[in-house]
Amino acid sequence: MTMLSKDQILSATDAKIVKLEVPEWGGHIFLKNMSGFERDQFEAETYVQKGKNIEFNRENFRARLCVRAICDENGKNIFTRKDIEALGRKSAKALDRCFAAAQKLNGLSNEDVEELTGE
Repeated sequence: MTMLSKDQILSATDAKIVKLEVPEWGGHIFLKNMSGFERDQFEAETYVQKGKNIEFNRENFRARLCVRAICDENGKNIFTRKDIEALGRKSAKALDRCFAAAQKLNGLSNEDVEELTGE
């Protein structure tokens, strides 16, 4: 394998965008894989330090992932963190569909989800 330079790594196109039909919402959406920064933010919101203890924030877990994954056809996020609660109030079936696809796209195995949620 070729040794990559700093410039090659930083200029590599490693984003993946997929189309997902969401019949509950009457159409399709696009999902992208999160950047390392977005993944760290997601995990930081899930693991909450309370003194010496670490607690799991299960609140809007699915919506928090979907907000970071749902994008336009060019990979630009269409939601912000301010939209988490509103998205979390949408149909559980539709949100589960988006979550499952975003989970797979982002390499979050069921074991990873169990570890993040403590379930």
